[in-house]
Amino acid sequence: MHYALNPRTFFYSHYFHLGLRFGAGLIGIIWLTLAVSDMATAMSVGIGALCTALMDLPSPLRHKFNEMLASVLLCSFVTLLVSLCAPYFPLLIVVLVLLSFFASMMVVYGKKSMPLQLATLFIMTMSMEHHLTPWQALTHVGLFTLGGLAYLAYAMGVSYLLRHRIKQQVLAEALFELAAYIDIKADFYDTRYNLTEQFNKLVRHQALLADRQQASRDLILRAHQNRKDAIVVQVHVCMLDLYELILSTHTDYAQLRVHLVDSPALKSLHDLAFKAARDIESVGFDVNRKRPSYAAISYAPELEAIEAELVNLQRQIDAGKPRQEALAVLRAQRNKVRAIINMIGELHVASQKAYDSTPFWIDADMQPFLSQQKYELQVMLSHFRMDSPIFRFSLRVAMAIAVGLAIGTLLPYAAHSYWIILTIVIILRPSFSMTKQRRGDRIIGTVIGCVITAVILKWFDHPAVTLTALIIATVATPTFVYLRYRYTAIAVSIMILLQMHMAAGGGHNVITERLIDTFIGAAIATVFSFVLASWEYQTLPKLIQQVLAANLRYMEASFDLLQGKCRNDFPYRIQRKGLMDSLAGLSAALVRMLDEPTSKQRAVEDINLFIVQNYLLVAHVAALRAILRRHVKDIPAREVNAMLATSHAQVSRTLTAALARHGVKVALPETASATPAHVADAGSVAWPGWPVVQRRIRLLQADAEKIIVHSEAIERNVVQA
Repeated sequence: MHYALNPRTFFYSHYFHLGLRFGAGLIGIIWLTLAVSDMATAMSVGIGALCTALMDLPSPLRHKFNEMLASVLLCSFVTLLVSLCAPYFPLLIVVLVLLSFFASMMVVYGKKSMPLQLATLFIMTMSMEHHLTPWQALTHVGLFTLGGLAYLAYAMGVSYLLRHRIKQQVLAEALFELAAYIDIKADFYDTRYNLTEQFNKLVRHQALLADRQQASRDLILRAHQNRKDAIVVQVHVCMLDLYELILSTHTDYAQLRVHLVDSPALKSLHDLAFKAARDIESVGFDVNRKRPSYAAISYAPELEAIEAELVNLQRQIDAGKPRQEALAVLRAQRNKVRAIINMIGELHVASQKAYDSTPFWIDADMQPFLSQQKYELQVMLSHFRMDSPIFRFSLRVAMAIAVGLAIGTLLPYAAHSYWIILTIVIILRPSFSMTKQRRGDRIIGTVIGCVITAVILKWFDHPAVTLTALIIATVATPTFVYLRYRYTAIAVSIMILLQMHMAAGGGHNVITERLIDTFIGAAIATVFSFVLASWEYQTLPKLIQQVLAANLRYMEASFDLLQGKCRNDFPYRIQRKGLMDSLAGLSAALVRMLDEPTSKQRAVEDINLFIVQNYLLVAHVAALRAILRRHVKDIPAREVNAMLATSHAQVSRTLTAALARHGVKVALPETASATPAHVADAGSVAWPGWPVVQRRIRLLQADAEKIIVHSEAIERNVVQA
């Protein structure tokens, strides 16, 4: 279950607060307008506020203002254009198709442009039924713009007052997702769960976790001027350090299960991970409630059980039983878990008060960690080609809307035919999988919403009940749009149908028409989801290249840090983020491909294994870093650095060869192309950490070799397609 759907956290989440802000602003603006004018004026102002509210998302204040202002200006222009063309039906159809195409092309600017695209298409659809004179159209657009600017001023004022609160909520969400990530890792110690399936779940959740961490970075790292902001920065930095320690806990789980299958140690490791997840959740709860967090979970029983098992294994070894591997792995896991527990303790401390100096890089440029977006016309124009998925999507939307308009003219109740267009706009998404999911949610949500509205109108048709249901639906609409779209579809149906009933009556006929229009629109969207479709497998080569290139850069930064060539871990963190983002993109593409027809799926198993192997390289590096940190005082630097240099050279050559297979020529780093230094064997170095480092490096090299195998298999499958 998503954390925000839990009653314990729902009312503190930014999703619920967004719904409250949306509902209060929209209803307040309409009521204020009604107090000084009539219903028609209030509806024009309200529609303007509604379109602007679609852009009201957690975002840095300057970005939020620019995005919402762009929505006001663009939607006002679209409203004017469509209203002026509405009396001339042939011209209207041409304008609607062109607007649909160009609005859909805005998707080239990334995920943040999606609400703007929806707002543009929404107001286009709502304006197509207005048959106004030029003067009436100008008046309507003026009122629309007034409503949009009123909501813009309201939203910016509220966001400014609650700017720190929003940071807390977004940070808490990242902490909850990190806890869910640990829950998945805990089940690696449970023999009831299949290891392959657990790895699949882990890499899928990795994409979601990366997205939440990026949202936290974008809000928290852009500006922190006061002590309250310093606290969220502290918690955020501790969270990222904790995440790296969690990555380092990866081990040979299969061997661990074999050696310790009859040992209580596996259950203790599972319980420790489970408790750690609950401990991190407790920090998230407290951050969400604007209060300091204090440790309340004891790990002592599980740690004592592991210590007892370590003693038992040592006795078996002394008695001649071959359990050396089990002892080494369990001891390593114990050390990592202790480090995680200590870091969770630091996470609690970070939430309690601001440090004397913010634990972050002084005078460092945060831009590489933040989302960058350039809204340049050239970016859109560069996609005007048939091999661009966005261009094909835009053509698909334009054709679907043209067909929807044609069918709408044949219906006997043309006054509500714009619902067909609205359904197409909402369902038809850039990818087949998103369209498929939206279609199901839209149909089921609309049916349920219509049934609930019919019950209200038949048995509870009282102004107080109707108004209460309308307010609840208005708040629920934005609350669930990113959590469970089906709930949003239910709320939207109730909200629109009750508004139309209050304004014009005829509720039951409107409900029937809405159901019919929804099914027609869904059918059209389904048909056109196959027209000029861009299947996920077509993007695989580019995504594979991005992952390999990011991994090569990450390895260069990692070994510089591990060998002590670079004392500042800032470049390492930048490259780690880049690799995780590229892996998240590939993982998301794989998930979408699995929702596509079987005939359009390619190299599913190899892509999954490729993602896992790249993920393992990050885990191995994190483990090496943790080992070297733990033994910083007694480490034999020359021997360890020689071994790291040899490993770096081999891994870099492997990744470069994999890139070359995909048509990308990359010059090897000097350290990778140089002749490796002599590496001492395990018996020649009297350092207890030496065998552990050697073993981890062997795993790193072996997993790097597997990457090229899977990348070649993916290439063969895609080329054959």
